[in-house]
Amino acid sequence: MRDIAMQLLARDGQAVSFFTPKTHLRERLMNTEHNALHPAIRECAAAVVATASAVRGDQLGDRTPCEKFTVADLLDHLGGTLASSARAARKEPQAGEGEALSMSPAAVAEAAELAAAAWAHPAAYEGTTEFGPGEMPAAFAATITLEELALHGWDLARATGQTFPLSEETAEVALGVVERIADQARANGSFGPPVPVASAAPAFHRALGTSGRNPEWSD
Repeated sequence: MRDIAMQLLARDGQAVSFFTPKTHLRERLMNTEHNALHPAIRECAAAVVATASAVRGDQLGDRTPCEKFTVADLLDHLGGTLASSARAARKEPQAGEGEALSMSPAAVAEAAELAAAAWAHPAAYEGTTEFGPGEMPAAFAATITLEELALHGWDLARATGQTFPLSEETAEVALGVVERIADQARANGSFGPPVPVASAAPAFHRALGTSGRNPEWSD
């Protein structure tokens, strides 16, 4: 998904806020992004902490809604992305390619907590930061963080027989982010074809369908 972020920026040609017009002052933009995104990041991170903490060792080889990932693969991907996100929020250098680590459920829970804490500061949304293959607007890195927490958190919950409850407000924010990146995500294979979901369905079900996930998926 970090690759999607870079491709979107290249396509758009400039940093575009999800939540405010480009003409707002930088400080107003920073605070607005923080106020819009951080409550959703915090809630999704808490759900990931609860989900990861309940993963059993005998579930690590189970399949997930992401066809290319087992539960263990998903933990590695999500934990690594969240660790990178926390560094991005703090404007710290990213780890080298050779530093990828196997992530236990406990490590993923900790990474989610640290990412949420890092994005709690309005200054984290200011300027640009390194995330993925290059630099991007920090606020955009935060949106990708939310998308990863929400979608892959649900993947993990569904694969391990858990629920992933989110408030409707957070679900609406997640839906807006998913809709914004969906075309490019499908183009590069990160999202599958959209799964039809009723227009009256809950917002998070619509986000899942837009990302190519079946809200009723089961192993």
